[in-house]
Amino acid sequence: MPGPALDPVITDHSLPSKADVVIIGGGIIGASAALFLAERGVKVVLCEKGVLGGEQSSRNWGWVRVMGRDRREIPLAIAALKIWDTLDARVGGETGFRRSGILYISETEQDIANRDAWLALAKPYGVDSRQIGPDETSALMAGAAITYKGGLYTPSDGRAEPQKAVPAIASGARRAGAVIVTGCAVRGIEKSTGRISAVVTERGRIETEAVVLAGGAWSRLFCKGLGIRLPQLKVRNTVLRTAPIEGGPEGAGATATYAYRKRLDGGYTIATAGTNLHPLVPDTFAFFRDFRPARKAESEAVQVGLSAQSWRELFEIAPQPLDRPGAFERCRILDPRPDPKSVLKAFEEARKALPKLRAVEPVQIWAGLIDVTPDVVPVISHAEQVPGLVIATGFSGHGFGIGPGAGHLVADLVTGEKPIVDPAEFRLSRFSDGTPIEIAPPV
Repeated sequence: MPGPALDPVITDHSLPSKADVVIIGGGIIGASAALFLAERGVKVVLCEKGVLGGEQSSRNWGWVRVMGRDRREIPLAIAALKIWDTLDARVGGETGFRRSGILYISETEQDIANRDAWLALAKPYGVDSRQIGPDETSALMAGAAITYKGGLYTPSDGRAEPQKAVPAIASGARRAGAVIVTGCAVRGIEKSTGRISAVVTERGRIETEAVVLAGGAWSRLFCKGLGIRLPQLKVRNTVLRTAPIEGGPEGAGATATYAYRKRLDGGYTIATAGTNLHPLVPDTFAFFRDFRPARKAESEAVQVGLSAQSWRELFEIAPQPLDRPGAFERCRILDPRPDPKSVLKAFEEARKALPKLRAVEPVQIWAGLIDVTPDVVPVISHAEQVPGLVIATGFSGHGFGIGPGAGHLVADLVTGEKPIVDPAEFRLSRFSDGTPIEIAPPV
């Protein structure tokens, strides 16, 4: 089933023979990195094998939050929020960003205790998150029909439109001087004297000494071709959108069974808050030990099963010569089959709580594949094995909200400027240097 329709964006048709930096991947991370690099006068080319934002960057929930994040992500999330505030003016477009608040709804005493623990962890960062009671929770949910124990509420968090954000950011990057080419798969990297000398695309070669890999769920396969061990798996999440309705909650919220977010068009994005599918693939077994702590922590939140992706990846084990079409050209956009049963169940649960939703129907259901790391924290890092390569991937379902901040950090790493946040927590080497895998407690 096709994903949601994206805003149109003008792209380039010709491929330059040289560039200071080549970005692989046109999701929110790649587009944001292109924007910040172009603004600094860097000659940057972004190559996207499909369409801009065609995968998880347009298929996510659309939350922009600091609340509930792993402690390692909080500084980057705070920096990203500040960028979101000025992003529309910066790119001359509409991303749909609004600071409308986010609510984690508490149904049990354990929920409240978990959120108290997160507040204690987040206090040094000056967040405005707070615990609220039943009455305020009900008011934020536009008169909820269910009385909840309360919630963790962050008024400064917000929402944006995944189908608008990447096109707007990419258009802004192009106006700033970036070259953006779609339908152009990068097959691999050439090296000279141990460093990057060019990228090889299906349309030809681009000489460059710096590459940013922001390939989302494809990043592991690309790294494999370079001999880089990137422990990353894919998880499917299903989402629906409703027709517009008046009088519902202005912001976003979630319980253990459903999540909602008001859309710019007046409808709602509804998702399953706790059920995802990991398709069994060869990497499932290759990274079995790496993901053991995550499996234990997630319990039943991630189910494992076979899918079309399982069979596809069986044929992607062997490396492909750069002069031949490969996996990146055989599949332009990951478009997994959604799970209507689970998301419609979530919608019914949301309708029980939010009376306004009882008068509206779903108009579309889609799914996306989330790129996940063993500690559920992204990699934003130089690759020591390939000088000149910066990897930005594994955002584990948290990438949309911190996308502009991550793009800024990528640009900092490429240019050697002072990083917007300390990148040490996002280093790729944490998975190989003996650092214990740290899994954040539930919030």
